Amino acid sequence: MSLMLSEIEQQPTAIEKTIKRESKKIERFAARLRANRPRLIVLVARGSSDNAALFGRYLLETTTGIPVSLAAPAVHTLYKAKLDLRESLVVGVSQSGEGVDINLTLENAKRCGATTLAITNEAESSMAKLCDEAFLIHAGRERSVAATKTYTGQLLIFHLLARALSGGKEELERLPEFAAEALKLKPDVAAMVERYAFMEQCVVVGRGLNYANAYEFAIKLMETCYVVAERFSGADFLHGPIAMVDSGFPVFVFAPPGPTLKGMKELLTKLHGIGAETLAISGDASTLKAASRGIKMPRVDELLSPIPYVIPAQLFAALLAEAKGLSPDQPRSLSKVTKTV
Repeated sequence: MSLMLSEIEQQPTAIEKTIKRESKKIERFAARLRANRPRLIVLVARGSSDNAALFGRYLLETTTGIPVSLAAPAVHTLYKAKLDLRESLVVGVSQSGEGVDINLTLENAKRCGATTLAITNEAESSMAKLCDEAFLIHAGRERSVAATKTYTGQLLIFHLLARALSGGKEELERLPEFAAEALKLKPDVAAMVERYAFMEQCVVVGRGLNYANAYEFAIKLMETCYVVAERFSGADFLHGPIAMVDSGFPVFVFAPPGPTLKGMKELLTKLHGIGAETLAISGDASTLKAASRGIKMPRVDELLSPIPYVIPAQLFAALLAEAKGLSPDQPRSLSKVTKTV
């Protein structure tokens, strides 16, 4: 078994550990923020962590009402901009905590008056030490270059932070259970990847809280399977990019029950008319019927769906890499820690 597959299977345990060890710390931090509510939250990340930050933006804005921005690190590192970040919370998201441009952005944010927060898997990392507070992903060492358990760990931290800030009642303690249920889909995923063994390009579509998963699935296909994978929101896809799709073109769609479902079903119907090869990840029976093939998910509220829904996508990428005769653990030209400025 590849390291990537092994680490995918560790996710229920990592999620449970993180909930147990970080919840109280996050609640205390959120109580301080509620007493001095930030006017803005800025998220700083790269790679898969940036995809997790995209989820954090949707989740925090919809649950807390605080505007959230995704930072452009070059504004800080290359252009040396002086921003007014008073009354702002700037959050760095990094598996290793050693991304140079992320840390430089956080340092500049502190100089500009921001409160800084680290979300990382490494307690002794540079990022954890320079920020005012650090929340840890208790995933253990991630040895595969492709991030899996740290990505879902980052999603979980955003869940915990959003619940603590908003006073929500979401049953986050059920997420290990939902993740374990998603892992049971491995035989179903393994049975379908051979069909895609010669796939060279595709599109991945998601919207709302699962838009980040479209980005994450695409990056996994690119880095482990060397597939050119474009990613779009369901709305943006209809504003032009759908024109590249013709008969047999692969399109992967995240379609959980909830506010985004109607639009995703309409998109699948349109793609069926074009003759596209569609694969839907959904817990809705009629949506699965609208696709060429589907991965049937357990019923879960959309708010809690991103973690379980990304797991079959992770499995698909790891198993497809093996079907292509590739190692998903050591993608060419990549290393575990990427340092850019």
